[in-house]
Amino acid sequence: MKGRQKPRQNTPANHRESILKLLASNPLNRTELAQRLKIPGDLIRQFDEALDRMERDGEIARVRKDRYIVPAAADLFTGTMQFHASGAAHVVNEQPGGQDLYVSGENTFTAMHGDRVVARIEAPGKSSGPWRRGASSGPARIEGRVIRILERASDTIVGTLQKSKAFFYVVADDPRFVHNLYVPEPKSPLKARVGDKVVAKLEAWPSRHVNPEGRVIEVLGAADEPGVDMLSIIKKHHLPESFPEAVLREASLISPAIDPKEIAKRNDQRDRFVFTIDPDDAKDFDDAIEVEETAQGWHLAVHIADVSHYVKVRGALDREAVARGNSVYLADRVIPMLPEALSNGICSLRPNEDRLVFSVFAEIGKNGKVQHVKFARSVIRSAARLTYKEAFARLSRPPGNDQLSRRLHTAWNLASLLRKQRFDHGSLELDFPEVKVWLDDMGRPVRMEKVENDASHQLIEEFMLLANELVARQLKQARQPAIYRIHEKPDADRLAEFRETAMTFGVKCGDLSNRAELRKLISAVRGKPFEHAVKIALLKSLKRACYSPEPVGHFGLHKMDYAHFTSPIRRYADLVVHRALERHLGLSQKGPDSGALAALSEHISTTERVAADAEKESVRLKKLEFFKNQLTGGASQKFRARIIDVRNFGLVIELPDCLLTGLIHVSAIDGDFYVFDRQRGALVGRKTRRTFRMGTEIDVTVDRVDMFKQQVDFRPV
Repeated sequence: MKGRQKPRQNTPANHRESILKLLASNPLNRTELAQRLKIPGDLIRQFDEALDRMERDGEIARVRKDRYIVPAAADLFTGTMQFHASGAAHVVNEQPGGQDLYVSGENTFTAMHGDRVVARIEAPGKSSGPWRRGASSGPARIEGRVIRILERASDTIVGTLQKSKAFFYVVADDPRFVHNLYVPEPKSPLKARVGDKVVAKLEAWPSRHVNPEGRVIEVLGAADEPGVDMLSIIKKHHLPESFPEAVLREASLISPAIDPKEIAKRNDQRDRFVFTIDPDDAKDFDDAIEVEETAQGWHLAVHIADVSHYVKVRGALDREAVARGNSVYLADRVIPMLPEALSNGICSLRPNEDRLVFSVFAEIGKNGKVQHVKFARSVIRSAARLTYKEAFARLSRPPGNDQLSRRLHTAWNLASLLRKQRFDHGSLELDFPEVKVWLDDMGRPVRMEKVENDASHQLIEEFMLLANELVARQLKQARQPAIYRIHEKPDADRLAEFRETAMTFGVKCGDLSNRAELRKLISAVRGKPFEHAVKIALLKSLKRACYSPEPVGHFGLHKMDYAHFTSPIRRYADLVVHRALERHLGLSQKGPDSGALAALSEHISTTERVAADAEKESVRLKKLEFFKNQLTGGASQKFRARIIDVRNFGLVIELPDCLLTGLIHVSAIDGDFYVFDRQRGALVGRKTRRTFRMGTEIDVTVDRVDMFKQQVDFRPV
């Protein structure tokens, strides 16, 4: 019998460091690399696959004549494209804390939003865009041009089928995709007609100076057919439309009844006065609270649905939750991370029903400092379910004799103290109101409701922020691998660009890389007519919060320790943090796999961005449809508007009740001929001397809606 052969050591997997070392000094092609590393002929295929993988990961890059090099050695930059409305883009640095690369519109090659690309960093003067310093104390903005697409975010385009005399083409729904996609005439059984919403596959696009080509692969329906707009968003963002059978089967096997043996192992809180506060139309209740005043201050309990008890690692439910990453809340539906049997049923903290939870118990002094904290698995029975409106109504009047009212006011006393201290310690006040678009049974928008960040929202927000911070601090101190919610410091050049934008509104500000100056600016615009516009611009200049296994802190909240713990029904990151806390407390033998956390963090950061984009787009489309219906429905509604900018071509206005920006073209202002007074920043009528300037409030009606450009024009009443 032959002896067992020794495993061959000279395999491609063993040569990563050697490849990087060889390519750090000079470019080599595949053949030269294989010869230098003495790769056997029967392993060349594996070697090629290893090189392809390293290129996809951005560790090496291809340059002229298919030679490879380490990107930094050739002034190359690898990252993800993020396009702006102007057509320009940033390549987001894949190294935490690294500077992003600016790319002007003409230097984006054939890249699309979300693509992973290789770009060449260009020296000052070579780029067509301006090269300048971002701030006196910050690094210069780096610019470049895209030279290669590493990985497409998507090879499909969702849009409207159109036809010229000779060609069929698709006009993309995404305004960042500015080219028409040429397609052959759709053949049966597709039955696509001009004006239909379709999904097309991108096939050939050699140069940005020619139109891309593709073919129609799916017909969604007529553009104005009910439901097609939301279906288009689902297809565009590759959102799931249903759960696999294996997932539904696993969910159906979970008993809604709680085993008495499980209750016996837990901290029984069913006799405590616990309640929930959620939106009017919420069905999944992640969190419940209890606040009690004590001689030393307050006792706070934050109870979070114990999803990890039901969703087991590597089960069908868990695999699907990982793939989805989070729930998606479109204007007309929820695409949940977990099936409804769990999200709206077994896990949801519904009133008067026993529920399993993970609890954070905190003793807080009268000075607002946490004196003691404890984490435990518990069982609760919520005493009441409040909507935000109901909670706000109770907080707006003195506490009554009922226990719910008293407890609610006690909770607000603590929350308001925590909120004041948070901002005193440097947290940025970037709260935004939202607009809820109410739809009829056919999915048509019938009214809009502005949802303010009032005391009821702030009450829950402060307790969730505190619970998240306390859990993150515990895990970091214990060095327990987990996923943290991070928000890196902004780039100096982005803040400098924002500073120029703020100054166009007449806002004076200093060096915004200084947190005190940034907070001073936010305070200065509070209550001003342009407050919303300035804060949106500021938000765009900051880096996007994301997930990471490294606890580098949260810039916006000004917290060194922060994780997401409070929404495991709708966010997979929170489920991972629950499992990490279980491992730390000895409630489970195995926590999250530390080796997989980096890739998982990147994945759920991506699914979160996709969900946010889809949610915003769905609301925006329903707003546009609402205004379009104003033109076709006969009676046109009057809207309150505020002028936020004055230009020679017209007035830029904001509808504060709808949170929508639009334009009044100068030609739409009747009764006089209006000229632009640059010094006064106003439009002035020649005869009447009627004046329109920034900050003026006027009533308007809808004049025109462009669904493709997603713009609304108005005219004064």
